[in-house]
Amino acid sequence: MALTHLLLLALASLTTPVIADVREYDFTVGWVNRNPDGQHERRVMGINGQWPIPTIHATVGDQVVVNLKNELGDRPCSLHFHGLYQNGTTHMDGVAQSTQCPIPANSSFTYSFNVTQPGTYWYHSHVDGQYPDGLRGPLIVHDPENPYADQFDEELVLTLSDWYHDEMPGLISSFLSVTNPTGAEPVPNSALMNDTQNLQISVEPNKTYFIRIVNMAAFAAQYFWIEGHSFRIIEVDGVYHKPQEADMIYATAAQRYGILLTTKNYTNENFAIVGSMDQDLFDAVPEGLNPNVTSYLVYDNAAALPNATLVDEFKPFDDVLLEPTDELALFEEPTLSYTIDMKMDNLADGVNYAFFNDITFVRPKVPTLYTVMTSGNLSTDPTVYGVNTHPLVLEHNQVIELVLNNHDPGKHPFHLHGHDFQVLARSDDDSGDWDPEALRNGSVTFPSTPMRRDTVLVRPNGHFVIRFRSDNPGVWLFHCHIEWHVDSGLILTFVEAPLQLQQKLAGKIPDDHYDACRAQGMPYKGNAAGNTVELLDTKGMNVSPGLLPGGFTPRGIVALTFSIVAGLLGIAVIVWYGLGEISSTEQKGEESKINALAKSSGVVEISGVNAAEVSPNAGHGHMRPMQTA
Repeated sequence: MALTHLLLLALASLTTPVIADVREYDFTVGWVNRNPDGQHERRVMGINGQWPIPTIHATVGDQVVVNLKNELGDRPCSLHFHGLYQNGTTHMDGVAQSTQCPIPANSSFTYSFNVTQPGTYWYHSHVDGQYPDGLRGPLIVHDPENPYADQFDEELVLTLSDWYHDEMPGLISSFLSVTNPTGAEPVPNSALMNDTQNLQISVEPNKTYFIRIVNMAAFAAQYFWIEGHSFRIIEVDGVYHKPQEADMIYATAAQRYGILLTTKNYTNENFAIVGSMDQDLFDAVPEGLNPNVTSYLVYDNAAALPNATLVDEFKPFDDVLLEPTDELALFEEPTLSYTIDMKMDNLADGVNYAFFNDITFVRPKVPTLYTVMTSGNLSTDPTVYGVNTHPLVLEHNQVIELVLNNHDPGKHPFHLHGHDFQVLARSDDDSGDWDPEALRNGSVTFPSTPMRRDTVLVRPNGHFVIRFRSDNPGVWLFHCHIEWHVDSGLILTFVEAPLQLQQKLAGKIPDDHYDACRAQGMPYKGNAAGNTVELLDTKGMNVSPGLLPGGFTPRGIVALTFSIVAGLLGIAVIVWYGLGEISSTEQKGEESKINALAKSSGVVEISGVNAAEVSPNAGHGHMRPMQTA
C-alpha cells in the first residue's frame, strides 16, 4: 500500500503544472520630444515618459499582462506583439479592425496572453502607420532550455531602424495622394541603432555574446556587419537554427536575428558596428543622405573610435541556407495551395495602391474577429468578411502553401501573423513567376528540412514558395511589412478554423474590447458592413475606389498632374505681373518663391515659360521628376 501511495505521489509530481510568473507592465502612451539623429527634434510616441520605449522581457511559460493607457490626446493606438503566435488568444494580436477596435484616446485597454515560444521579437502599434512615430520596442522571451545556453556569457539587444523627421499622418497623406501617382515612398532622413547614433557597446575579451538583432524599420532593410569580426547565426525570427558562420547579414523590416559573437583576446583596439540602409529600395536618394549608422564595439574606453571602412559591395549571408535545430521535415503536400500575384497600380482617385490578385486591402467596419464571433455557421463563408479584406477561410490543421509572384521591381518583406513558415523556394532578382513544372521536372527541389521564420523577402520581379500548418485558430494577417505598403493595401486576411475559434473564445473576449468600439461608435457585431440580420448582404461595406478609366497610366497621371500644377503656376505668374509696378528687388524675391514652388512640384525652373518632365525610375518601377540644371 505504501509503495502504491509513493507511486501515486510521484505521478502527481510529474503532472503538476509549473507555476509561471506573471509579467505585468503598466504602460501610458504619450508624447515626448526627442532628437535621436542629432539633426531634428520632434515629438515621438513614448511610454511612461520614456523613449526609446521599454523592452518587454518574459520567460517561456509566463503570462504577460500589459495595461495600456492611451494619452496621445487626439489619436487611437494599439499594440501588436510581433512574431508571437498568440495560441488561443488571437483577440490579443493587437491589429486594429482585424482583431480589435483601436484604443481611443483617454481610455485604457489590457492585453493578456501566455508566452509559449522563446526568441527575439518586438512590439509596435498596428494602427494608421504609427510605429515609425516611436511606438516600437523589443520583446525578448528567454528560454531555460536554450540549446546554445552553454555557448555564450551574456545577452545584448540591438535594434536597427530608419527615422523620419516628419510625423506619419502628414507623410501618409502625401504618399497616398493624386500628387504622388507613382507611389514613391518617403525616404528616411537617417538610420538608427538602438534608436540613436554613435552607440558604444562595451565588451570584454575572450567572451561570447548572444546578440539579438531586431529591425524595427518602417521601410529600409539594413546590411549589418561588425568590422574585424565574424559571427554565428543561431536564431531567425524566434526559431533556433544550426550555427552558420557569417560576416554580414541582410535584415529586412520586421526580421530578427540571433548571433553569437566571440570577442578577440586583446583590448588595444575598438571596432565599428555598421548598419547600412538598402538604397535600392529608394526611388531617389536625397542629396546629403547618410544611409549608414555606426556604433562601436568598445574593448578599451581610452582607445580611439575608428571610422567605418567603405565596402566595395554587399555580400550578406543567404538565410535560406539555414537549417532549424529541431530538423522539422518538409511539410507534406499541401491541402490548399494559393497563388498570389502582387502589383502596384492606380485606381480612379489617381492614387497608387498595392494589390494581391487585384484586391487592395480596406479595413472593414466591423473587426474581422468580431464578425467571426457573431456570424455562426456563416463564418466559413468569406462573403461576410468583405471582399476588400481579401479573406481566405482555412480549415483546421491543413497544410497551406503560398506562392507569391512579385510583379513589381522592388523588394518586399512579407510577414505572417500567428505562425512561422517553411521557406521552400525563393528566387533571385527578375526570375519571374514560380513555375510548378520546375518542381515536377526536377530542375528545382525543395529542401528536406527548410529554414523557418515569420518574415521573408521576395526579390524584384521574383517569387517565393512557403508552407505552414493551420493549427492556430484565429484571424491572422499576411502582409508586406514596409509600412507604406501596409498603408496602400498590401494585405490579406486568413480566417483560420472559424468554427473552432468560436468555441475557444466564447465568453472570453474582455469587455474593454467592446468598450473601445462603443467609445468610437464602431460596430462590433455582424458582417464587414455591420449588417447583423442578412449576413451575406454586405451593402455599405468599406471598399476601394473604382478602376481607372481605360487608357490611363501612371505616366499619364503624372503628366496630367504636373500640367495642372504648371497651368496654375502660369496663371499665378500672369496675375502677379498684372498687379502693376513692382520693384526689381520685390520681383526677384517673388520669382524665387515661384521657382521654389515649381521645383517642389517637379516643374522646371520658371524663366518666362513653365514646363514639366517625368522620367521612369529604373530602381523601383516608379517615375519621378527629372533633375534639371
